[in-house]
Amino acid sequence: MLDARLRVQGPDHPDTLKAWGQLVYWTGVGGDTAGALAGFRELLDAQLRVLGPDHPDTLTTRVKLADWAGRARDTTGDHRVP
Repeated sequence: MLDARLRVQGPDHPDTLKAWGQLVYWTGVGGDTAGALAGFRELLDAQLRVLGPDHPDTLTTRVKLADWAGRARDTTGDHRVP
C-alpha cells in the first residue's frame, strides 16, 4: 500500500505519511522493535518537514516514537521527543 501511495501521491502527501506510519507500527507489532523505532524516527523527520511540529499526526508520531523507544529499552537518548 505504501508503494502505491508513493507512486501515485508522492512522498510528501499526508495520506502517504499515514500509510508509512501504519507500516512502521505493524513492523513493530510483528516483532521488529528496532525497525519500528528507526521507522518512527524517520517518519517524524518527514512529518516535521511536511506537516510541521504542531500537526496532530506529528504529535501522534512523537508519542509512538516514545512508546517504541520504551519497548526497545532504548537508552541512547536519541528519542527526538523534545
